[in-house]
Amino acid sequence: MKKNKRNERLLLQGSEACARGALQAGCRFYAGYPITPATEIMEAMAWELPRVGGVFIQMEDEIASLGAVIGASLAGVKSMTATSGPGFSLMQEHISFASMAEVPCVIVDVMRGGPSTGLPTLAAQGDVMQARWGAHGDHPVIVLAPSSVYEFFDLTIKAFNLSERYRIPVILVADEMIAHMRESVILPRAEESELEERPRPTVPPEWYAPYKDPGTGVPPMPAFGEGYRYHVTGLAHDIRGYPTIRRDEVGELMARLFNKISKDLHLLQWFDSCYAEDAVVTVIAYGSVARPALRAVKRGREKGLKVGLVKLKVLWPFMRRTVMGFLATSTKVLVPEMNMGQLSREVKRVNQGQCEVLTLNKVDGSMITPGEILAKLEDIYP
Repeated sequence: MKKNKRNERLLLQGSEACARGALQAGCRFYAGYPITPATEIMEAMAWELPRVGGVFIQMEDEIASLGAVIGASLAGVKSMTATSGPGFSLMQEHISFASMAEVPCVIVDVMRGGPSTGLPTLAAQGDVMQARWGAHGDHPVIVLAPSSVYEFFDLTIKAFNLSERYRIPVILVADEMIAHMRESVILPRAEESELEERPRPTVPPEWYAPYKDPGTGVPPMPAFGEGYRYHVTGLAHDIRGYPTIRRDEVGELMARLFNKISKDLHLLQWFDSCYAEDAVVTVIAYGSVARPALRAVKRGREKGLKVGLVKLKVLWPFMRRTVMGFLATSTKVLVPEMNMGQLSREVKRVNQGQCEVLTLNKVDGSMITPGEILAKLEDIYP
């Protein structure tokens, strides 16, 4: 992989950009299992990690992959894995464990058509709800969605930063189109990227309580072997990490797990917009579908239609504040998705009668085209 020393222009595949982002974020461990259409991420990491002193391991399955990633992270190493729908399903129990034990890690899900084996080589957006609700139990989650090769690079770095900041697993949901497409991009040099590290203990080992709230909601985290006593369990636990069923301790733990994200929701309103400020009809899209949506909106403006686009980069926690703002200024909202209507359910949930929410869904493995979105916009335009 050619290094980017002078901010030169590069022709990169989305998967290559994701791998570059992970390396630039400081990832030094990758465990995974090959699966279409995410294998190229694993191949890039297998090639590059040894060059920077990192470790790559091909595991026997996706369950073991995320288990190894969690172990490496506990040892103090930024770690990640990548998979697609069926493998992502297998990882759900470990996602719950990482959430309860507060272990930072990054999981990339390159979505493909389903259910089951489905359409392994074609694009889809059917894992949106799985990314939020697939793991069992109540737990916080952050899910990011790139819509270009550059965003795959950029959001991978941001995923590591968020994972380290909040000590949680962070999920990137790309789709096959974004992972396999190639675009000309200019990437920032390593020294230009702002990186975050997990909070570290500042007290002597004998004073350390692994899950005590320091006031930020995120307890400091030492690496295994640094001399700090650190008990890790998926059970509900007290501030020392030991299992408990005391209602006050369990309630405090669960509240803290959610509050460390919810207190910063205003910092997670990441979106791009085009002509949305005065739009009568607004398109809300994400991932690869945001690309034809942008073309459709521009064509609509050429025809005199006051249409606009809001592209979401954060899917979970749902960007209620941002979406409600555009719902309030629009007569109608259109949500195109390559599924049967997953994110549109959230848009409808927060709509509260402000406007009419319509959908455009496609699940045959083909892309939603600009022409299809424009035709829908013309049909629903008031």
